[in-house]
Amino acid sequence: MTAESPAVSRSVLARAGFTEVERAQGMVGDLRIAPELVDAAVASLAQAASPDHALLGLVRLGEVLSDSENHRIATLFTDDRDGWDRLVRLLGASTALTDHLVRHPEHWPDVVAAEVRGRDALYAALSDSVGDTTGTDAYDALRVAYYRQLLQIAAVDLTDDPVEQFPMISEALSELAGAAIAAALRIATNTVEDSDTCRMTVIGMGKCGGLELNYISDVDVIFVCEPADGVDEADALTVGNKLAAEVMRACSEATGEGSLWPVDPALRPEGKQGPLVRSVESHRAYYERWAKTWEFQALLKARPIAGDAEVGEAYLDAIRPLIWRAADRDHFVEDVQAMRRRVEDHVPQAEVGRQLKLGPGGLRDIEFSVQLLQLVHGRTDERLRDRGTLAAMASLSRGGYIGRVDAHDLDQAYRRLRVLEHRIQLSRMRRSHLIPNSSADLRVLGRSIGLRANPETDVVKQWRERAAQVRRLHERIFYRPLLSAVANLSRDDARLSPASAQDRFAALGFRDAKGAVRHMEALTSGVSRRAAIQRTLLPVMLQWFAEEVDPDLGLLAFRKLSDALGTTHWFLKMLRDEGRAAETLAKALASSRYVGQLLENAPSAVRIFGSTHALRPLTRDQLLTVMRAAVDRQPQDDDAALLAVRSARRTELIRIAVADLTGKLELDAVERALTDLASATLQGTLELAIRHVEKETHTTISTGISIIGMGRLGGGEMGYSSDADVIFVHDPLPDADPQLAQSQAEEVVTFLSTGLSAGGPDPALVVDADLRPEGKAGPIVRTLASYAAYYERWSEGWESQALLRAAPIAGDEELGVSFRALIDPLRWPEGGIDEKAVRAIRMLKARMEAERLPRGGDVRTHFKLGRGGLSDVEWTVQLAQLQHAHDIPALRHTGTTTPLRAMVEHGLIEADDADHLRESWTLASRLRNASVLWRGRPVDSLPGALADADGIARILGSPVGSGYQLSDRYLKVSRRAREVVEREFYGTDPDDERDTDPTR
Repeated sequence: MTAESPAVSRSVLARAGFTEVERAQGMVGDLRIAPELVDAAVASLAQAASPDHALLGLVRLGEVLSDSENHRIATLFTDDRDGWDRLVRLLGASTALTDHLVRHPEHWPDVVAAEVRGRDALYAALSDSVGDTTGTDAYDALRVAYYRQLLQIAAVDLTDDPVEQFPMISEALSELAGAAIAAALRIATNTVEDSDTCRMTVIGMGKCGGLELNYISDVDVIFVCEPADGVDEADALTVGNKLAAEVMRACSEATGEGSLWPVDPALRPEGKQGPLVRSVESHRAYYERWAKTWEFQALLKARPIAGDAEVGEAYLDAIRPLIWRAADRDHFVEDVQAMRRRVEDHVPQAEVGRQLKLGPGGLRDIEFSVQLLQLVHGRTDERLRDRGTLAAMASLSRGGYIGRVDAHDLDQAYRRLRVLEHRIQLSRMRRSHLIPNSSADLRVLGRSIGLRANPETDVVKQWRERAAQVRRLHERIFYRPLLSAVANLSRDDARLSPASAQDRFAALGFRDAKGAVRHMEALTSGVSRRAAIQRTLLPVMLQWFAEEVDPDLGLLAFRKLSDALGTTHWFLKMLRDEGRAAETLAKALASSRYVGQLLENAPSAVRIFGSTHALRPLTRDQLLTVMRAAVDRQPQDDDAALLAVRSARRTELIRIAVADLTGKLELDAVERALTDLASATLQGTLELAIRHVEKETHTTISTGISIIGMGRLGGGEMGYSSDADVIFVHDPLPDADPQLAQSQAEEVVTFLSTGLSAGGPDPALVVDADLRPEGKAGPIVRTLASYAAYYERWSEGWESQALLRAAPIAGDEELGVSFRALIDPLRWPEGGIDEKAVRAIRMLKARMEAERLPRGGDVRTHFKLGRGGLSDVEWTVQLAQLQHAHDIPALRHTGTTTPLRAMVEHGLIEADDADHLRESWTLASRLRNASVLWRGRPVDSLPGALADADGIARILGSPVGSGYQLSDRYLKVSRRAREVVEREFYGTDPDDERDTDPTR
């Protein structure tokens, strides 16, 4: 293409993307382009991945073409701009295909007029090319015909949106490979003697079978052979082996026209150790008896691509049922997951950071995720039985097995990663899945996908971002616990057909099987996406419900929750996708009325099941932040603000209860979390109460207010049914009117107490101030000075004992410190208490045992007041504190178990006795909490009904059905504790059979 052309400036060439500017200046003159169009032609070269390669390719092509052909190419720029662009982009993207064009210049018009041809046209073109020839001539003809078609596919790929048309290009490459295999089989038939005695089909596997092949890749196949009529099978298989060997040779052997690609039969039964060719029956027998899990995964993509169509269909008929039974195998999901990890582990370390295919976030992450979902759910849903990755992904999304957003993200990631892979391979027609190392290659790769500003860095950045996204989705989908649970169900159970549902419900232990069927039908009927996801979730959740004591309770609560959340997009998606959310929810609902009731009134709180991190109780400071924000959102409506504080408390109660039910919290952690929650609630409500009173009275609060926790609140040992035992103290500001300060303090405390104790959709926090001076007869809030005067003149022994558990938990911190300094001498009296005080305490305790036990209560089984119960242990510890805390600082603790340890350390009690007390106190506390979780209301005694005992025992970690042991266990533990109490608290010998007077 020599002609006089004006020189193009270096700056123009540089802006166009040329890197070898001086060389390009010389070659531009070789283009037969009208002078006035040279700049435009150079600009068109800028659209190529490598303008240098495109220009060099045009020059090289011109050197082997005639003048008339050169003229035709030159006129393309004005007469057929689309054809010109196709040629330029092909030459700029692939040096290998440029070499082919230079070797076969007669093919350049095919590039210009390129189109992606259908299966029949491709098969006919390649078959016709070989005709009846054999040997090298046939091989060469096949290669030339193959690359002639490949040129057209690549030209179309390079001039349209590669991401959008990826499926079409990949399918065309797969059909072209199939056509080449068919042509190779024709060569083999022409070559092998007695070929008509064998009816052979070639099964495409891998990407070829799935119609998603690369530009250059091994073509995975399985050879299947049946004897012709009247032919012995062994003879036919002998011929079949020869045919298969010739097919492989015809495609992979290097000739003057190069080679196509290796034909890889390694996916056949027994791999490389097995026979190359088998009959249909031999394949079926192998897969039924010996096949490994990964082989069924590979068979997902099996597709006849050449040879006898009837044999191919018979092969599919034989293996299809086996594919969709594979997930029934033991540990199927775990085997597939382990295979993915092995593939990743075998990536050479030097390649891990460059792998598009096998590394983390690579194509295999997407393919394995999709295939595992297909194999697990495809057992019962035939709509999922697609061969191709993108088609399967779309089916999984339509069926509700993958979220629509996740499916879209995976679809786009897969397309873009595959386009990168295509561009890398197209450059030199070499099999590679690695991001290039060199800056020059990265530049070409980036430009090939449309990046122009910083192609060498942007292409790497985009790839890494996409790989990170794929990895996140893969880990969430591929390792989702729901998959293993679904795979462990029988196919009948997984289908959950209405016809068999009632029998299954009865077998699972549902008491009301008919009612359960009604719930199931309400949740799963219809064609909505919601119903589709429920059909996936329910078979497994029913199994989880059945593992608890009351599956009917769990299903009913789940039905109510599902109805309440309606069509919210996140609820079912969370259960399907997020870790063990579905299992945790199922087990919580079937084992706890308390949780079910809380969720019924606050269904959106079910979000906390979405991650294990969300089931970690919040700290007091975190809770206060949440509550203050809730109050701030209601600046004008104090009642609404109070409800918001209570709602925040309810959500946290759900979090704590679920963490408790799932074994994530020990007793001390539960008590600490509930205490922090009560403290934060009181603090948040106190701040709101001050705001309310100031608005109502149009005055500023003139006194500091502190809330002192008493009882289990002050001791940091709150349970689910614990009231907030408190006393209120205030301290007027200097120069404040005492009467106004008292009035304001009372209004604040009234708003707080009434607001938190009132009934409502969320659990009340009963604020009990009965431990204040003078009890119910005394003022609900006093000044610090009033407390000082009272304790100096009127305080009784029981009040000093009650103050052992006093701790500031909300309000004015300095005032709380001052109050603590005021009461320390009372609860830790210098020299301890005298014998008279000890007798008074023993007498009071004995009177409580006789008088305060509820009517009909059993002294052996009452958690608080019964023998060996909470009160027994706490009073024993508190007596030791009153006697010795002045000398032993370690006893100055408001809890129960910490002072008990100090008593052992300082020789106040034997270690074994302390263990008996601790065991009984801990068990009673756990039983009390478990009873609330199970029944949904406060319970103070061992249950009388076996069903309740089963539920409580299950919460404590015992197997279902072990409730009958619960009573014996507690009575044994509490009896030992009572013996210690008789000795350590009452000072009597429990072995003495005489009636004893504990007041002596």
